[in-house]
Amino acid sequence: MANLSASNHVARVLSTANQVAGVDTESRIAASWRRCVVSHKLDPARRGPPQTLTEAEIRHVAEPMEELIQVAMPELEDLARLLRDSGYCVNLADPNATMLVSRLPEGHYARMFLEWKIYTGSNFAETFEGTNGLGTALAEQRPIIVHGDEHFREQWHMFTCAVSPLFDHAGRLAGAVNISSCRGDLGRAAHELALAVTTDATRRIERAFFRRRYRAAWIATLPGSDGHGMLAYDDDRRVVGACRTARAAFGLTDAMLSDGIDLSHLIQFEDRAARTAEDSIALRRADGTPWGHGRIVPPLRTRSPRPMPAPPRSKPAGPFDGLHRLAGRDPVLIKGVKRLMTVGHLDLPILLHGETGAGKDVFARAIHAASSRAHNNYVALNCAAMPESLIDAELFGYEAGAFTGARREGSKGLIVQASGGTLFLDEIGDMPLALQTRLLRVLENREVWPLGALKPVPVDIRLISATHRDLAEMAENGSFRADLYYRLRGMEVRLPPLRERADKQEVIAQIADEEAPHCRIAPTAWAALVAYPFPGNMRQLRHVLRLAGATAEGGVITEADLDLPPPGTRSAMADHDAAERAAIVEALRASGGRVTEAAKALKLSRATLYRKIKALKIALDG
Repeated sequence: MANLSASNHVARVLSTANQVAGVDTESRIAASWRRCVVSHKLDPARRGPPQTLTEAEIRHVAEPMEELIQVAMPELEDLARLLRDSGYCVNLADPNATMLVSRLPEGHYARMFLEWKIYTGSNFAETFEGTNGLGTALAEQRPIIVHGDEHFREQWHMFTCAVSPLFDHAGRLAGAVNISSCRGDLGRAAHELALAVTTDATRRIERAFFRRRYRAAWIATLPGSDGHGMLAYDDDRRVVGACRTARAAFGLTDAMLSDGIDLSHLIQFEDRAARTAEDSIALRRADGTPWGHGRIVPPLRTRSPRPMPAPPRSKPAGPFDGLHRLAGRDPVLIKGVKRLMTVGHLDLPILLHGETGAGKDVFARAIHAASSRAHNNYVALNCAAMPESLIDAELFGYEAGAFTGARREGSKGLIVQASGGTLFLDEIGDMPLALQTRLLRVLENREVWPLGALKPVPVDIRLISATHRDLAEMAENGSFRADLYYRLRGMEVRLPPLRERADKQEVIAQIADEEAPHCRIAPTAWAALVAYPFPGNMRQLRHVLRLAGATAEGGVITEADLDLPPPGTRSAMADHDAAERAAIVEALRASGGRVTEAAKALKLSRATLYRKIKALKIALDG
């Protein structure tokens, strides 16, 4: 290997790789280093970004995993929210270590991941990048932490990766959930805890995917498997599916399952349990010896109806099916969908207005799916979550060398990526005024000027915006450009909060079927759900039912399983603003009114903090 760096790390890697392999004592990192040098012929001193797929290649790779991605997204979003403040990036990768879903952390940590190309489309296979959390976990098919200088390539030493492989309903390697941190102040113990959380999330994804695939079958959960060992069988007690744990426990093969092995060859239980029980039940091995307590879950088609089920109605066909489903039987939403159907072909800009958690992104995706642009890109940006210093570059793109830290090849920007499709700007009310001006020019001229570019790039986008703020009032007081407001408001659709929906009970029943598919809701719990105002709207409802489904004993959700904090008397929007205002006022008080220090404490830029101070009408002394 020529031109090797003389660094201590490179010398240590080569020394380790040239040692005789230890059968029992060799660490996983040392074994991986040896594979990288001997088998993969990699250079630990090589620098440069990872291989990155094009958008078309990403779509091609992601297509076979679409169902798994759909099942995994709620867990990935929860994991990202849990770890975001700790500087972790959360990724879902395919079996070849290509990142298909990425959720960046907050603040300047996001810039680190973007600069190093750790995002959707990047490939971290061990055969290319050497020892790293994602590539090595997939190569070995077991969880791992790769911390700092345990990475094969010297350039990745600033990162720590904790990864758990993901297996599908048939026990095949389906991908991995990866969390990466660039924080040097976190010790290995913190990453061990993060890995445990990630592994738990991965197992929940596997269970949800298995149950989705075999939703028409009976499912037996095996003793001593923490719910991971699952067998699916039909009404004739022929085994039709088995997860990885169950396959290993019984030595099952695809051929045995294809032949329809009888369940009695594996386990035994009382006949009544196979038909009626959903709670814990004693199981015996095939030879009749006691085994332990497991669980038998009936297929969804045999479940008892929920209290006050939705009345049947004809299902609308065609591209607007998704919008009709989201509208349910709520008159406000039905009216909005009818209007969308009449103007859908016009590419009119749409403004969605609703409280936090009301499902604005889901609604925007449904609008895109119903449009003539459905086969092109849907690109989303949360203007409130992205640091102000990054929004400009992310939205409008930049040329190579446009600013310090820019990628060598530049960036197209989200607007150009969305050309031919739909651009969704969530929380548009939080967009800085300077960027509002640039966005207005894009909408007027249908072209983008990337930072540092010598000529504009023509674009063809449909814009959908969303906010929980009163943009009309902001336009009047000057905190939002009035001309941009009227450009965005080609058509406004109001998404009512969950507490105001006429079909609230049907919505709760539907989401319960999605988040807790194998559970029934006790009458007292149902009454509590119906009465609760849900200030966090759909997002809060999903979290409540997901947690309840995971903790319910015997498959019955009781009132004790519902995490419903006492609601305030104000709306969620007012609560959000009040909490934000209180946090800013406290930070200013603690800093003696010094905005720079307060912004640092709040992890905001000074410009963003000044903008929020103005919007929330906070008086600055002096």
